[in-house]
Amino acid sequence: MEFLQSLKLTSKNKGVSTGNTWFESTGKWVDSYSPVDGKLIGSVQVADRANYDLVIAKAEEAFKVWRTWPAPKRGEVVRQIGEALRQYKEPLGKLVSYEMGKSLQEGYGEVQEMIDICDFAVGLSRQLNGSTLHSERPQHRMYDQYHPLGIVGIISAFNFPVAVWSWNTMLGWICGDVCVWKPSEKTPLCAVACQHIISEVFAKNNVPEGVSGLVMGEREAGEWLAADTRIPLISATGSTRMGKAVAAAVAARLGKSLLELGGNNAIIISKEADLDIAILGALFGAVGTAGQRCTTTRRLIIHEDVYDTVKSKLVSAYGQLKIGDPLDQKNHVGPLIDKDAVQQYLQSIEKCKAEGGNFIVEGGVLTGAGYESGCYVKPCIAEAKPDYAIVQHETFAPILYLLKYTTIEEAIEIQNGVPQGLSSSIMTLNLREAELFLSASGSDCGIANVNIGTSGAEIGGAFGGEKETGGGRESGSDAWKIYMRRQTNTINYSTNLPLAQGIKFDL
Repeated sequence: MEFLQSLKLTSKNKGVSTGNTWFESTGKWVDSYSPVDGKLIGSVQVADRANYDLVIAKAEEAFKVWRTWPAPKRGEVVRQIGEALRQYKEPLGKLVSYEMGKSLQEGYGEVQEMIDICDFAVGLSRQLNGSTLHSERPQHRMYDQYHPLGIVGIISAFNFPVAVWSWNTMLGWICGDVCVWKPSEKTPLCAVACQHIISEVFAKNNVPEGVSGLVMGEREAGEWLAADTRIPLISATGSTRMGKAVAAAVAARLGKSLLELGGNNAIIISKEADLDIAILGALFGAVGTAGQRCTTTRRLIIHEDVYDTVKSKLVSAYGQLKIGDPLDQKNHVGPLIDKDAVQQYLQSIEKCKAEGGNFIVEGGVLTGAGYESGCYVKPCIAEAKPDYAIVQHETFAPILYLLKYTTIEEAIEIQNGVPQGLSSSIMTLNLREAELFLSASGSDCGIANVNIGTSGAEIGGAFGGEKETGGGRESGSDAWKIYMRRQTNTINYSTNLPLAQGIKFDL
């Protein structure tokens, strides 16, 4: 395929890099099969321990130089990366779609997110602001400032194989950090392609070798990163189970972790909602990326007065969905990532039925022409109750649960009554309901929206959630601060040294 060649990908690819240099490894080969058609795209060799230590050592060396570059100069490098991503948007977007299985529009959209975070980071390079503080002591000046941390270890998930890495990396680089990436072994070629794109820019700008490290690996490589005292910050995206293991390992060495974990997101549909907007938001939120977003809509909490109407409209909308090859832009829904994900989808359907769930749109695996990979499933809808165990659980697949409520207070309680706390939404034209939902008594999620769905967060806002979602924040607003260390400075320009509590020494 032409897009693979333009990204410098071959049938066999090295998986260890320090930026412009690629290394041989004794590690095994990971094969990447497309969930679109089941074909082998290529293979990537994983890092061994010696490779890993080499990458970290190079990162340590590079940090000593990179941190001395003025932030706007680092920003110029990131600006050029954004331009390179614009140049490679089409082939990289196609690779994301083909290797991960999301629609081509979403593949292009993911690369656009990378471009957007580059633009955001370039502006940020001139705004790493501290604060000037008033000292209680005469002729003293006090302020705080931010310095880079060092190495940032990034563990990313398959569902956003390039965007989430870029959110962390572009901000980390602007802040003066160096980054080491352990991508998902389910989408290894996307990571190799990104490293090739970046290496071109780095070579032109004489960026120190080691500023961008790539360590392809499976679970063991993630464990190396989490336990490594040379890495002050680990940013990890994935399941809650994985996040708990990372958090424990990093906390044991008193490191910092940025966790972006599971979501069990809900939309409340009020009786005073614009139902056309509500249905559209629910549909895209539930079936986009075949339900494999952390912000996927998994629960609809619907007022009893409009419940039957919403149910009818949803059944009609689901009947119009086109499922198939995601590179064909006529299709709305592509495949799940692999057959393990298909099994988890089927098991969740059976668990819902066992608890009493009533499927008004039946699920199942699609077979026949165009579905040879065995990874295509039907988006489905079940009427359920909030306390079902399966409703409390995040299944990374297009299963939507309908729940009924009477009062807005009850709806918010249902919304908050799950272990996860990532994204939430209310569809209403009632100002009081909207403001209550956004208040301290409302949604307990990191993201709370009014009259838009749960997915589609913008670069400019901080992205992340509470509870079992992990508490981390990425991307916009002041999320950059986690990639830096705060330092408080006091300067005495007087001829005296006033001591605390008025203590005096007769010297």
